[in-house]
Amino acid sequence: MKKIIFNLLLLGGIMLGADLKTADMGGVKIPVIYEQSNLIPTGNIELAFKASGSAYNKDTHGLAYLASLLLNEGTKELGGTEFARALENRAITLYASSSQEFLEFNLSFLKEEQDTALNLLSQLLSSPNLAEDTLKKVKAKAKASLLAKESDFDYLASTGLAQLLFKDTPLAFPSYGTISSIESITLDQMQTYIQNTLTLNKLIIVIGGDIDINSTLEKLNPFLSKLPIGMKPIEEKYVANSDAQTKIQNKPTEQAYIYFGAPFDLKDYKQDAYKAKVMSFILGASGFGSRMMEEIRVKHGLAYSAYMRINTSKLANYASGYLQTKLENQAQSIELVKQVISNFITEGATQEELDSAKQFLLGSEPLRNETLSQRLSSAFRNYYLGLPLDYSQQELDLIKNLTLQELNTFIQSHKEILKLSFSIVTKQSQKD
Repeated sequence: MKKIIFNLLLLGGIMLGADLKTADMGGVKIPVIYEQSNLIPTGNIELAFKASGSAYNKDTHGLAYLASLLLNEGTKELGGTEFARALENRAITLYASSSQEFLEFNLSFLKEEQDTALNLLSQLLSSPNLAEDTLKKVKAKAKASLLAKESDFDYLASTGLAQLLFKDTPLAFPSYGTISSIESITLDQMQTYIQNTLTLNKLIIVIGGDIDINSTLEKLNPFLSKLPIGMKPIEEKYVANSDAQTKIQNKPTEQAYIYFGAPFDLKDYKQDAYKAKVMSFILGASGFGSRMMEEIRVKHGLAYSAYMRINTSKLANYASGYLQTKLENQAQSIELVKQVISNFITEGATQEELDSAKQFLLGSEPLRNETLSQRLSSAFRNYYLGLPLDYSQQELDLIKNLTLQELNTFIQSHKEILKLSFSIVTKQSQKD
């Protein structure tokens, strides 16, 4: 009986879905994505500051990443250790993170600890631990991480591909920055970045859990309203390089790490993103059963895994993939990748492939919105892309009704993904 009741409650949680409202803070209308759920007596609050990630750091590569590390070092008054202890004593989680597009704060807590959690968040926003010794500490941590990546051949090949596809743009550089760029960042630069980032015009709030949304916003208002209004952010958009290029890095490896990519021109997300998802699934994103895996692993035995997907975001749309193979199979694998993609663009998908893609996507996609955090994450992404919050459900209906002719017309219109660039980490041969 208890299990039946739990399943009914869970089903009810799934049916509710996220909603959108605005909150007036400091004279600015702040978008708030929220869903109330009483399944577990916990709360979660996310503050996302858009146009603040690594893609917006200009020439100061790694600034957003380093700032997120510093913001996890507590406040000036308490310092990192005491602030962490204050969180731990009340089972509160509070951390900052960065991506290409955002700097974010994520706060989670037991329902009865909401006031304490909000107080600690307020302290962190108003008085982050901006000090030379703190900056020195997080620089050392960042540089140690980067040094470890020098022997990560997947990371090197992936970074090399970004340099080819997005040359002369911030996307050509890893979000972590480089050792030299991290070393060059000053405390003044860090302070300016935080001041320009933690502003109301960049803020999106996400709230979920067993907490009252309106009273939570009333508790957030006093300290969030103190943030500067700031300038309205200008969101960047980049186009992947259409010049087919190859970058080779020689390393002491017994395998060839092959990363490849090309531009993908998605003009209307709402109109065409679902077709791109199906196209991506069939070509290389589905693992076993995909064209890429079937040809490279199953038929030719050239790699344990071969993958390709279409990446869509506000920053850039592009196709990318990778495989790892024996050194002696490197050239053959590259030619086969080109052949698989060329045949796919020319011939399109089969009805069997479309039916299989529909079966998987329609069956698995709802599971990706099963938990509260998944639903809020999906709603946040949809909102950020200018779509209805429930677009994920609308997308399922579009996929269900997609015909083979519609899909193949779409596939054959995207010849730009034939302009493949390759980033390869390999071992220099004796004759070379």
